[in-house]
Amino acid sequence: MRIVLRYFFRTLRILLAPFMIVAEKLSTPKSVERSPEAQAEVDKACEKLALYQFRTCPFCIKVRKQIARLGLNIEVRDSQLDPQHKQDLLEGGGKVKVPCLQIQQNDGSVKWLYESDDINAYLQERFG
Repeated sequence: MRIVLRYFFRTLRILLAPFMIVAEKLSTPKSVERSPEAQAEVDKACEKLALYQFRTCPFCIKVRKQIARLGLNIEVRDSQLDPQHKQDLLEGGGKVKVPCLQIQQNDGSVKWLYESDDINAYLQERFG
């Protein structure tokens, strides 16, 4: 029974994936306007951030919309398609769960932030 449910939901995800991607493209908000100097500062701060995600995960879509809304250039790493990113997420964060924001601190340490609401709140607080 468990296998049947697993394959049912995998098939459902495969069928819904194109619709989710199109819906994301159509509903992504415009980014905030900044001066070139201010955007350069934001881009520099974003160099220390990386988002581990799956392309069709609804929670990842939510975070990517926040990134677009704030006009951030954060590296996006697909943990579903790239085994190296999946391994990095497991070793660094301790679990393969997305979305996850990797934050490199100024002292060289790395913080792993899970949960879409927490990530969005962090991004809003820092860049909003």
